[in-house]
Amino acid sequence: MTSAAYQVTHLDALEAESIFVMREVVAELERPVLLFSGGKDSIVMLRLAQKAFAPGHIPFPVMHVDTGHNFPEVLDYRDRRVAELGLQLVVASVPEALASGLVRESADGTRNRIQTPVLLEAVEKHRFNALFGGARRDEEKARAKERMFSFRDEFGQWDPKNQRPELWALYNGRHHPGESIRVFPLSNWTELDVWHYIARERIELPSIYYAHEREVVERDGMLYAVNEFLPARAGEERFKARVRYRTVGDASCTAAVRSDADTVEKVIEEVAATRITERGATRGDDRVSEAAMEDRKREGYF
Repeated sequence: MTSAAYQVTHLDALEAESIFVMREVVAELERPVLLFSGGKDSIVMLRLAQKAFAPGHIPFPVMHVDTGHNFPEVLDYRDRRVAELGLQLVVASVPEALASGLVRESADGTRNRIQTPVLLEAVEKHRFNALFGGARRDEEKARAKERMFSFRDEFGQWDPKNQRPELWALYNGRHHPGESIRVFPLSNWTELDVWHYIARERIELPSIYYAHEREVVERDGMLYAVNEFLPARAGEERFKARVRYRTVGDASCTAAVRSDADTVEKVIEEVAATRITERGATRGDDRVSEAAMEDRKREGYF
């Protein structure tokens, strides 16, 4: 008699790798935290953390670097999910940093760039030495350079030329006081992998990830929702369109895409056919320059 061949699916392999990385961090580093915005990638990381440490509770807090320019659907989801899991939520507030004089708002009103000093202050205040982030290598070329364990110096800065080897999935978490490690368990996932996992695990997402009608303006070839953080400019035509969001960030610089995909199965079909990454298609802050993301990461951005 022959035993049935043991097979591991692609999603199973990705899940196992991510869980292994999370357990390595908890074993090696004393004060980890998971960056949680209510976006799809951080939601998937929460599910992975649940599985990694079951039947116990997730052994670290979650942190949201809050620009104050949030989509209400996402903020509601964040608070509800944190309450359901009984997690400690740390909010690093950009509005509070503006009030205290730590940062100054840019002329265009977007706040992505000024998240960095707010994040670094929260890391120092809470003495976090490992930060789980939901970045994936398929999103953007600067993120494709980054290792699973990304070393940051005492100023929170990243040097792409100072990367530690990760041969045979051996991760080096050694660091001096003040230094930290950014950890990206989803590095080897793609946007399509994330959506297949959401479908398999039946993970609830904020409603804006699915097609809905919203008032928008077309700006720089992208559709931006008209809201209190992004009013229509003189000469811009406001109109209603059926859209969904591929990624969620600051409401003042995150655009939507036209879509009729109102179920996870339809989203998977749509993502499988697209040839532009979600950041390339919807994030205005990444269009500042060819190296916009890398410049922010060098300064301490996650």
